[in-house]
Amino acid sequence: MTGRGRFRGVEGDGVLAFLGIRYAAPPFGPRRFGPPEPVRESGDCLRFGPIAPQSARLPGAPVWTPGQEDVLSLNVWTPSAPDGPLPVLLYLHGGAYTFGSSAQPDYDGTALARAGLVVVTCNYRLGFEGFGHVPGHPDNRGLLDQAAAFDWVREEIAAFGGDPDNITVAGQSAGAACALLLAAARPVRRVIAHSVPNRFYTADFARRVAEHIDPTTPETAVLSADALAKAQRTGPLRHDPVLFGPVLDRLPVPAVDLLLCHTTEEHRLFDRLGTIPFARTDADLAGFAREMGIPPHVVDGYRARHATASGAHIALCGDFVFAEPTARLADAHGRAHLARFGRPPAWHTADVPFAFGNLDGADFLIGGPAGRAEHALSRRMRRAWADFAATGDPGWTGVRHWGPVVPDTRELWRGVDLDRPIDWPVQAP
Repeated sequence: MTGRGRFRGVEGDGVLAFLGIRYAAPPFGPRRFGPPEPVRESGDCLRFGPIAPQSARLPGAPVWTPGQEDVLSLNVWTPSAPDGPLPVLLYLHGGAYTFGSSAQPDYDGTALARAGLVVVTCNYRLGFEGFGHVPGHPDNRGLLDQAAAFDWVREEIAAFGGDPDNITVAGQSAGAACALLLAAARPVRRVIAHSVPNRFYTADFARRVAEHIDPTTPETAVLSADALAKAQRTGPLRHDPVLFGPVLDRLPVPAVDLLLCHTTEEHRLFDRLGTIPFARTDADLAGFAREMGIPPHVVDGYRARHATASGAHIALCGDFVFAEPTARLADAHGRAHLARFGRPPAWHTADVPFAFGNLDGADFLIGGPAGRAEHALSRRMRRAWADFAATGDPGWTGVRHWGPVVPDTRELWRGVDLDRPIDWPVQAP
């Protein structure tokens, strides 16, 4: 029983799961493009709610169907017999601010709940619905949704065995940046942020993108955004075709306990998927650097470390977008715990199934079926998350390596500005 009524979930493996709890009204019709409106209701919570409008089709996850509007829901996993108020972990999924959902198998909270946490995941508005510029309406609506989910947790999580005064917000990739921003807006106790991207946007860029979006319906917005992304044939957006994201000057450095992690070959995933064009020649590599504003000495340093231009490009991109920004956040914080995930394939998102304990079915992300070594690593990572959420101490000082230690390239980036908001040219489709 909570302040909103009685919820019925499902039990298994010593954990109760409550799925698809509505935390705000459907953000469509007269509420479209507005701030989230809280709701007070309860009932059966036996399956995930609909996901936010998007065109992505992710393995094992539901797809969005036009007409599905009740997309602002959250899920709770809690031990069947919690021993006193437990630390709470609110996880924000990634997906370039454009795709993904809390229903992805990677984010099942069962194993972390068995480690002693109350785990919450949530859906929020994505793409144009969540981050597109609409005159007369607030920007960053996806962030407002996340704040509404946090408010729900603060008000109701005690009924699920959680401590409302000990909430850790976590996320990976776009979700990591969202976690930092939520910590600046709400009384978050701690933050776990994996692969923090240096991607945030000017208001002018958001307005230029919006000129090419058909906002008539959620479906037309998704279709026109996809067409716009595909139309970027030259300039920075062809290398990084993420059109939507937080409109702000810079990411905050939260004044709370902070646990950071990045993988050591972030962009190798995108090369494998073929979603971003990578350099095949030295001329391609130099052209990429010019368009992205990366100094030649940085490119030369990576090229000297790799046998091929493509290898240098993959390593350079991953450090440029994720690894170096994450490490700089640790520097700016001063007492953050930092980890580097190097267990092959150490590409973007490979660390997430290990941290959640969801290795079965994650063969592609982790490079094959999980064996004893993989499950042992997962247990260590889950323990680090659970201990950090409980006490602020994940069990190490300095830099932790989950896997082999790789050569450090940070010196190459010294003096390079990575904190400028995106204000790139946009090509019409």
